Amino acid sequence: MQGLHSADERARYYAQGLWRDETFYDLLCRQAQARPEACALRDGRRRLSWAELLSWVDGIAADLARRGLGAGDRVSIWLDSRAEVLAAFLACNRQGIACNPSLHRTHTEQEVATLLERLGAKALITDREGFRPARLEFVLTPETLAGPGAPPERPQPDPDAECYLAFTSGSSGPPKCVAHSANTILANTRDMVQDWAHVDTTRMLTLSPLSHHIAWVAAGQWLDCGCELIVNDPPAGTSQFDWLLETGATYVMGVPTHAMDILAEQRRRGLARLGAVKIFYMAGSPIPPAVAEAFSEQGIVPQNVYGMTENSSHQYTHPDDDFATITATCGRGGPAYEVRIFDAENVDREVPTGERGQIAGRGAALMLGYLGEAKANRNKAGWFLSGDLGVLDARGNLSIVGRLKDLIIRGGRNIAPAHIEALAVRHAEVEKAAAFPVPDERLGEKVCLAILGQTEPAALLAHLAAHGLSRYDMPEYYLRLDTFPLTPSGKILKRELVAMVARGELDPLPVRWAPSRG
Repeated sequence: MQGLHSADERARYYAQGLWRDETFYDLLCRQAQARPEACALRDGRRRLSWAELLSWVDGIAADLARRGLGAGDRVSIWLDSRAEVLAAFLACNRQGIACNPSLHRTHTEQEVATLLERLGAKALITDREGFRPARLEFVLTPETLAGPGAPPERPQPDPDAECYLAFTSGSSGPPKCVAHSANTILANTRDMVQDWAHVDTTRMLTLSPLSHHIAWVAAGQWLDCGCELIVNDPPAGTSQFDWLLETGATYVMGVPTHAMDILAEQRRRGLARLGAVKIFYMAGSPIPPAVAEAFSEQGIVPQNVYGMTENSSHQYTHPDDDFATITATCGRGGPAYEVRIFDAENVDREVPTGERGQIAGRGAALMLGYLGEAKANRNKAGWFLSGDLGVLDARGNLSIVGRLKDLIIRGGRNIAPAHIEALAVRHAEVEKAAAFPVPDERLGEKVCLAILGQTEPAALLAHLAAHGLSRYDMPEYYLRLDTFPLTPSGKILKRELVAMVARGELDPLPVRWAPSRG
C-alpha cells in the first residue's frame, strides 16, 4: 500500500537508524542463532526456547505455503492469548503474509465475519468449532500449527511492507484497519528497549491480550532484546496474580486497571513485595498517584505511556523521571516519533508550550496508513492528528487532557472529561473514575462523575476544587459503582454508561459544589 511516509522521510529514517533492514522473523533468527537454548516464549501450556520457537514457526510457514498462501495474502487470528498467536504471526512474517491478530474474544461470530470480509482475509486461525465464514479459503485450528516441518523457500523479506493489520476499537464509528510494517512498529519498540535498558534476562509479561496493540509493543521489545515473553494465559486453576509470581516477571505491561487489580490482590494476601517485578507499564488512562506510590514504595518503577494503534507507545516516561512527571504526564518518548500541539479549531496553527490543543505527531513509528477508504487525518504540514487533547511542558513531557469527540458541552462550554478524571483519581479513596454527559433540557449536557471508591460526593467535589477544577467544570451528578463496563483492552466504556443512564439502569445523584464562605 502507498504509505504515509515519503521517499525522503524513509531515506532519513534509515540514515538515522530508526528503520533497519530486518523483519520480525529476522529478529527471531538472530536470537535463535545467538542463544538457541535460552527461554523465549511462555504460556500456560508450553515454554519454548528460541531454537524450538524458530522450528515451530518454520513448520507453520511450511503449512501455509502448502496451502498456497504467500506474499500479499492476509491471514486473521481469533484465539486466546496463547503462544500459537505469536508463532503464526512470525510464520506469516516469514512468508510475506500480512497478519491480523486483533480479533477480540468478546467479538461475536457475525462481527468477526464482517471484519474478515472487510479485510479480504484468505484464512482464519481459530478454535471456534464450526465457524466457517463465507469467502474464506481456509479455517485453520491451533492443532494445525502444532508440528515442525521443512521450511519452505522464503520470499525476499521486506521490512517496509504491510505485515501487521489491526482494527481500532471503533469508539467513534466503525473500526478502521491500521496497517503497519515491521519498521513502523520496531522503530518505537527499539526506543523503549534502549531507554529502559531491557536485556535478555528481562522476563516480560503482557497482561493485555494479544488482540490488543499493547501486546505487540511487547512483542517488538521481546524480539529486539531477546528476553522471555510471557503471555497472559495462565494454566487452568492459576490466577493472573499467581501467574505473575510463578513466572518471575520483571517487566509487566498493561493498563491501570490491571495494576489496580494486581495491587488489590497483593494487599489481600498481605505480601510486602510483588514478586520480581521491577517495571510496570501502564497505558490507556491516567495513573492514580496512589497506584504509582504503591509501586514506588516496593521498588517498582511505574512507566506512564500514551499512544494509539496508529503510532504504538510513542510517548512514555523514563526511568529517571520524578514522581510528579510519572503521575502527571506521559513523558517525552523517544526519537521515533515527534509530537506537537495544534489549535483544536485551526489544526494548522501550532500553539505555544503549555497551551492546550490537539495532539499531532509524525515520524518513523507512524503507521503505513488505513486499509480501505479511511484516510489518515493530517494537517497541511503532514502531522497526523490524534483526536486527543494535550499539553506539552518545557521539557517535552505530554499531558493528556481529553478527546475532541469526548468533550461534554455544557451551555456552550467545552468540558474535558479526562481532566476531571485525572484529578478525581488523585483522591486516596477513588480507585477509578469516569466523567460522562447526561442530557439537560436547558444546558444540553451536564457532567456526571462515576467512581469506584468510598468517598462521599461533598468530599470529592471539595477535592476537585482544591486541585484546581473550575466551578464551571464541576460534576453535577454523581455515581458510586461496584464495577465499570470495560472494553476488551480494559478501558472504561463510557458510551455504555450513557446508555445505562438512558435505560434507567443507573440513577445518578444530583450534586452541587458549594464553596465555603468562611
